[in-house]
Amino acid sequence: MNELNRIKPSLAPDIYLSVAELFESYADACDTGELQKWHAFFTDDAVYRVTSRENFAARLDHGDIYCDGLAMIRDRADALQDSTVYEPRTLRHLIAHPRIRPLADGSLGARTNFVVIEAMSDDEPQIYMAGTYEDEIVAQQNQLKFRKRICVYDNYRIRTSLVYPV
Repeated sequence: MNELNRIKPSLAPDIYLSVAELFESYADACDTGELQKWHAFFTDDAVYRVTSRENFAARLDHGDIYCDGLAMIRDRADALQDSTVYEPRTLRHLIAHPRIRPLADGSLGARTNFVVIEAMSDDEPQIYMAGTYEDEIVAQQNQLKFRKRICVYDNYRIRTSLVYPV
């Protein structure tokens, strides 16, 4: 028997594909500027945070962006669309394959490497941010959603302003 036939996946392929679809849809909403869709990726009690590798390693709750609950997530998206003034930019998310594991409460944990490239209206595209997503994912109403999304960046600084979701 071929050795490859004996390898059993640690996670059912349909679950893996559903998580990958969640990540790709999230990135597409961010990249296309469809922020009115962004909040739909989160649970009502979700935490969304963008923080440095150092703060994450030290288990500090500090975040350059910190949203506790869907109302704060929705407010951030609304502010970006309705009132915030910033230089126009385009983002492109490049997301690696996620490392997914089941959590004790039946949810999923995922760690995924990412790179976000930013193109400003008057400059060449540059790497804006690189890091990992540290996620907790749950199923709600037949959809996967983020209960927690912590975007941990490796940059020593944020090159321009942190405007859009990562």
